Amino acid sequence: MFQRPGQQERFELLALAGIAGSPTEPGKHQCAMIAPGAALPAAVGPQQLLQLIGGETQLPAETAHRGGQAAGQVVGYPAKPRQRTEHAVHLACTQLRAGDADVAIAVGAEKMYTPDKERNMAVLNGAWDVHGVDEVLSNLERLGAGVGTREADGTANAQRSVFMDVYAALAKQHMRRFGTTQRQLAAVAAKNHHHSVANPLAQYRTDYTVDQVLAARPISWPLTLPMCSPISDGAAAVIVCREEALPRFTAKRAIRVYASALASGSNRDAEDLDRHICRRAAAKAYERAGVGPSEMSVAEVHDATAMGEILQSENLQLCPLGDGGPLAERGETSIGGRIPINPSGGLESKGHPIGATGLGQIHELVTQLRGESGARQVTGARFGIAENGGGFHGFEEASACVTILGQS
Repeated sequence: MFQRPGQQERFELLALAGIAGSPTEPGKHQCAMIAPGAALPAAVGPQQLLQLIGGETQLPAETAHRGGQAAGQVVGYPAKPRQRTEHAVHLACTQLRAGDADVAIAVGAEKMYTPDKERNMAVLNGAWDVHGVDEVLSNLERLGAGVGTREADGTANAQRSVFMDVYAALAKQHMRRFGTTQRQLAAVAAKNHHHSVANPLAQYRTDYTVDQVLAARPISWPLTLPMCSPISDGAAAVIVCREEALPRFTAKRAIRVYASALASGSNRDAEDLDRHICRRAAAKAYERAGVGPSEMSVAEVHDATAMGEILQSENLQLCPLGDGGPLAERGETSIGGRIPINPSGGLESKGHPIGATGLGQIHELVTQLRGESGARQVTGARFGIAENGGGFHGFEEASACVTILGQS
């Protein structure tokens, strides 16, 4: 838990709402749709809110430069201080810890879809060093040297995010070092698509078998289409308060924020997986929360591709390094398994509206910890962990956040 001298601090998630879906109207309208869903169950009005934090990556031109500032106008809190960040819950907790507010709302919205597919993909190019693209591509090619063939590379599909090539290279490295198979990647994807069938907020709710995933259109070998997250529009909102502010509200279902930890990408060697950014962030989060990986009941991780889930299941120490693929293939990450991962369906099928993705993960964990997830409920869920990352630096994410939640 967060602490300062002489006082143990506890932050509560009062209420939340989340959506992800097909093409919509401009992103600011998504904010207008979603924020009341968080506020009303908690009986939060503008007079009780002291801080608003927003996040987005690719809102349309009329709002993108204003981010949280524009969102504040449309969600009904025009006079409240507001900031833009991609780790909104972490900043909300930081603001509460600093005493700047007793209650904060974090809102994320993303309008990614346009009819121009090249524009959709090109905007993601800014998430890595645009001045060193040749060096990055050369490094990625070396990661997967000797794994797969050019004929199997799937390069016929030119319209894809640069991150699909990043994850393909990381997958080849994992295959070379640990023996991970394409079938294990397919097991992750099939599991997540199966989970999404029970999630009414998921962008796609189509079940796939492992063989269907393997037979699907190649994107960047070894990745096929169902292994990759789609272009998504969506929004999410979360309300956080200090423990002493709870008596103001009628909500009886608050979930505790046990820890939130940030980390930045490093210049580590590609083979030094013990220093991976997400592994470092997870270690800090576990230490602050006073709990360990074995106590986690459920996880939501950044599976922009199925390879992402394999890597993060290892980085969160839910299994040993190299065991992420077999873990999924054994069924341990399915609902009913030892450690269900992405019961929401994950980014692969729930959707990946980038600026709202992290808050969407929090939404799923809180719903699970409240026991309100219906057919996708993880039985007896007590602690949940979320990992969200963004950008690319060296051989890992440029930024990552790990959050641990638990029942109050």
